[in-house]
Amino acid sequence: METSKYFPSVETLDEGYQKTFKNCDELLPTLPQTKGWWFGQLFQYHGFWIHIFGIRGSMLIHDHFKPRSTDIVVATSPKCGTTWLRALVFSIINRASFDFSDHPLRKANPQDLVPFFEKIIHKDGSTSFVDGIPSPRLLSTHLPYSLFPTRMTDDTSACRFVYIYRDPKDVFVSKWHFANKLRPKELPPLSLEETFDLFCKGVSHYGPFWDHVLGYWKASVESPKKVLFLKYEEVKKEPLGCVRKVAEFLGVPFTPEEENKEIVEQIVKLCSFESMSNQDVNKLDKRYQQRPVSNSDFFRKGEVGDWVNHLSPQMAEKLDQITEQKLQDTGFNFH
Repeated sequence: METSKYFPSVETLDEGYQKTFKNCDELLPTLPQTKGWWFGQLFQYHGFWIHIFGIRGSMLIHDHFKPRSTDIVVATSPKCGTTWLRALVFSIINRASFDFSDHPLRKANPQDLVPFFEKIIHKDGSTSFVDGIPSPRLLSTHLPYSLFPTRMTDDTSACRFVYIYRDPKDVFVSKWHFANKLRPKELPPLSLEETFDLFCKGVSHYGPFWDHVLGYWKASVESPKKVLFLKYEEVKKEPLGCVRKVAEFLGVPFTPEEENKEIVEQIVKLCSFESMSNQDVNKLDKRYQQRPVSNSDFFRKGEVGDWVNHLSPQMAEKLDQITEQKLQDTGFNFH
């Protein structure tokens, strides 16, 4: 994949960015690498398999990003409910600014309202774009918690992270479908068996999946006012309670008046899979968007337990065993 579509040309970078780009270019050849699931290479960076875009984004954040106390970072491992969580957080924070009948989520995909951190840190070849976003800045990331600078993660920083994880069996199936949607037409589809083997070995975008989850879980235990740790299946089961929980965590709890007006219910309805997948903007094809990913690619089923339609009992058992091994003696239980 051509990086020029996503990275500004070297001539347009400010001096600090030029140095970070140079450091990244010198680092990449020294890292273990393998083919990505859809295009480009994955590099093993600080224990995680990440594409060049994510590594460079991480380095730019580390070197140049100036956090604010009001910053909110929506964090996920890919295919764990990123689009849904973006929509929920945006709706909670901006609930007094928009009418639900004419809401921005009816006209824009959540990724346009809660932009991808690793992407916008590149924009304009400096921090000018991200610095220009009014507070509170809502940012979305797939980066592991350990890759953020301490000025964002230590207890003296008030910026907050909202993280959601999901049953790894459903994550794998969703990721496999997504990868095959994104693979160039000239490449053969990825087989379920091939990608399953890679996922189990931790070789997937921003993987190993279990290490990603554990990083945020540990942070949520150590700094519960900084990191909120949500489970996808629980948000599906109890969406009203989870929306209230997120609002409380972000310091904007619902008032009795808002409860009487059923604002929580309206947010849950607006952000539901059925509502968002049926918005015209989310049916757009990538040919009309000048993007490698269509808005429609972010909406497949949004179901819990769809893995049973794809994985053999042996595959499911293997993933469960890996999960048990990875979590042994951590104090964390997926269930």
